[in-house]
Amino acid sequence: MKEIKIHKITVNMGVGESGDNLKKAMQIMEKITGKKPVQTSCKVKIPTWGIREGLNIGTKVTLRKKDAEEFLKKAFLAKENEIRKKNFDNHGNFGFGIKEYIDLPDTKYDPKLGIRGLDVLVTLERPGYRIKRRKIRKRKIVGEHAINRNEAIDYVKNRFGVEVIWHKTRNIHKNK
Repeated sequence: MKEIKIHKITVNMGVGESGDNLKKAMQIMEKITGKKPVQTSCKVKIPTWGIREGLNIGTKVTLRKKDAEEFLKKAFLAKENEIRKKNFDNHGNFGFGIKEYIDLPDTKYDPKLGIRGLDVLVTLERPGYRIKRRKIRKRKIVGEHAINRNEAIDYVKNRFGVEVIWHKTRNIHKNK
């Protein structure tokens, strides 16, 4: 009952506007995940950006089981098998961004679609987590059965061979 597994992976791409750019983003999502994306709508009104509540401004795909694991392996390769420790939350979930979708292995650049970045959000769980989602007799996950940050980090290291780093170091050369 202590075995950790991937519940779902949500691949998200925010566009900021509806129309042609949103359609291109949906084509990119379908191309990289192999699944049909859904549009996400704005929850708040921001007049200075020209965004109103209910306007479709993004797209997402939810992956589960085998599809999720295969996509996560590709996403880690795009990040050079490194992820920062601050990307993990206290409940064991984690997320990271990919600056350009063409960083994913086996993905070709399409000039008609342009270059876009995306976010990968991973939700981890253990057997028995259904009790927090069911309708009848819903319960909280007890502290000792919940996944914490360190357990999630160990899972990612052991399962995918990813290095978890404290901070990104840059080679900065000072000009004299």
